[in-house]
Amino acid sequence: MANKAFNATRGDKLFDIFNILAMTLVLIVTLYPFLNVLAISLNNSTDTVRGGIYLWPRDFTLQNYKTIFQYDGLLQGLQVSILRTIVGTVLGLISSSMIAFTLSRPDFKLRKFVSTALALTMYFSGGLIPVYILMRDLNLIGTFWVYVLPGMISAFNVFIIRSFIDGLPYALQESAKLDGANDFKIYYKIILPLCKPVLATIALFLAVGQWNAWFDTYLYNGSKAHLTTLQYELMKVLQSTQQGSGAGRNANDMAQQMTQISPESIKMAITIVVTVPILIVYPFLQKYFVGGMTLGAVKA
Repeated sequence: MANKAFNATRGDKLFDIFNILAMTLVLIVTLYPFLNVLAISLNNSTDTVRGGIYLWPRDFTLQNYKTIFQYDGLLQGLQVSILRTIVGTVLGLISSSMIAFTLSRPDFKLRKFVSTALALTMYFSGGLIPVYILMRDLNLIGTFWVYVLPGMISAFNVFIIRSFIDGLPYALQESAKLDGANDFKIYYKIILPLCKPVLATIALFLAVGQWNAWFDTYLYNGSKAHLTTLQYELMKVLQSTQQGSGAGRNANDMAQQMTQISPESIKMAITIVVTVPILIVYPFLQKYFVGGMTLGAVKA
């Protein structure tokens, strides 16, 4: 018996050692790319060309970040990006959760038809030119709402939320109805509070998508300086670096700096600038993320 206990203990220790080594490897693989990007962004551009930078900068400098933030339009772009992220996330959550609640109701007669129609949008699209023509006909080009309205409803988000609601006891809704609550009250007072995990998960998806978007700015609002986003402005910074010329009112000053700034350093600095806000927000939603995805994926 003592032998078996000793073997079990030794097996447990070996298992713990294996787990520690495996998790350490995963940690290194996960963190290294980010730390490498951070190190290059903080390294002197001329020195970066030599290569060989891994976890820390060889010649520390903040010049790469100074170069980025000297561009005109960056502050305005930051404001537009923050606004579209907040508005797009809130409206996307409200619209997707309301449709999901409707589709989860067994008494909704068009449930299968609407679900099928939504599912088709995940596999088929009109293409770039028809979408552009649609935005033009809706008079959304040249407006802020072209960032928000086209992406308010996502079939994927609707199905995730609906699956989560399907897992809730339907007796809660029946009891509320007996107490005189209408559908809107049931949605607002019962469904939304119980759906916090999945809503936080979808909010993260929406926020990241809105924050990182730049192509819609390029298509619809590239000529509107007051509507360009941070990512679009940073893309222009990177292009200017690669071409060796500046942009905006500081073009003459910037052209001189570009001869001393490598595109690689600017690219890494831009990556850090657009990633840090999401990294700040993620810890507040992380506790809901796993639960929301797991419970929301129980039923198809």
